[in-house]
Amino acid sequence: MITVLIADDHPIVRDGVRGMLATDDRMDVVAEASSGPEALALSARLDPDVVLMDLRMPDGDGVPAIAALRQRDPTRPRILVLTTYDADRDIASAIDAGADGYLLKALSREELIAAVVDVAAGRSVLAASAAQSLMARRHLEELTNREIEVLARIAEGGTNRTVAKGLVISEATVKTHLLHIYSKLGVRDRAAAVRVAYERGLL
Repeated sequence: MITVLIADDHPIVRDGVRGMLATDDRMDVVAEASSGPEALALSARLDPDVVLMDLRMPDGDGVPAIAALRQRDPTRPRILVLTTYDADRDIASAIDAGADGYLLKALSREELIAAVVDVAAGRSVLAASAAQSLMARRHLEELTNREIEVLARIAEGGTNRTVAKGLVISEATVKTHLLHIYSKLGVRDRAAAVRVAYERGLL
């Protein structure tokens, strides 16, 4: 049996997830929590194999709970985020906190059950948007410190001239850095570069 704890602030969602998992004999939903702190307390008491964690809950969000669970034990329980949010910042925060998987709620019963089985077995599970976000972050991590400095000054409203003066480099060098930044972020102009950098949590 795979023991599961469902953490979501909406009772209807919890009922729906419980009902979906109940159709599989391998699943045993041992408890439901309506907040991150409640999920922490129940997890400590019941030691579930998998926690299905929503991200945003009024009485305590999922990301701090994920981090606390991971600080308590780096491998148990396995944590599968199940949420409606697919912004890059949300995905990055959950994965960085220690989530083992990230899924959106618009999935079928079969997909949910398969994901729980995979996560319980030690495999990572990612929605397509989460996988794309993580791939994009790999490119972001290739930005040099100087490129990040240039981008930060651009974000503050700097022009090529003021950025060059502030960093004591030539305007041509600023333009070269910007071209490299555009390439790495997959954008075509400085406004898009700044927007993507903020979305990814780089700035």
